[in-house]
Amino acid sequence: MSNPERPAEVTAEVTAEVTAEVTAEVTVWSLEQTSPDDLRPSAAPEGDVRIVRSGVPLPEFSRFLYTAVGGDIRWTDRLSMTYAQWQEALDRPGAETWVAYADGTPAGYIELDPQDDGVVEVMYFGLIPAFRGRRIGGHLLSYGVARAWDLAERWQERPATKRVWLHTCSKDGPHAMDNYLRRGFRLFDTRTELEPDVATPGPWPGSGRELLP
Repeated sequence: MSNPERPAEVTAEVTAEVTAEVTAEVTVWSLEQTSPDDLRPSAAPEGDVRIVRSGVPLPEFSRFLYTAVGGDIRWTDRLSMTYAQWQEALDRPGAETWVAYADGTPAGYIELDPQDDGVVEVMYFGLIPAFRGRRIGGHLLSYGVARAWDLAERWQERPATKRVWLHTCSKDGPHAMDNYLRRGFRLFDTRTELEPDVATPGPWPGSGRELLP
């Protein structure tokens, strides 16, 4: 049996109600560095922490990092990508993923996105929850941003980097903005957006972790 046609007024009301339910207001901050001298590196953490470039562009590994880091902070934008789309993103000349390992275990990563005119965006950056609060984040960000500045040394077709930028938002972890500012990034834009309240897989059930507010 088909649904009866609703009057326009009712349809509009229902649409408004649904929109109110499935969107969330998010504040987005954009930050930048315009010289390698802007970078203020963090001290290296104690213990066996190494940062290694992922030399094989592998969607399985990249997706693992993305979901492990972003599960509790509502990273969802790549979850609908096909394998081929993910591979294409990783294969772009100049795209790099640098992974932090603590005692041989992946602890977090930073992904660099090459853009036109010597611009590099820090596309993704974060730590797996178990490794937060151990001073790894500042070190990983420092190292990754330094690699953004010297990207052309590894990709000869790239012009020298003139600008490194990133954005963070009110869904990110509570220490994200402070880390960026301490590393020498400057705020250049603030905006508010309505984003779809997309279902997220969240932390692994049974891990004892919850979605961050």
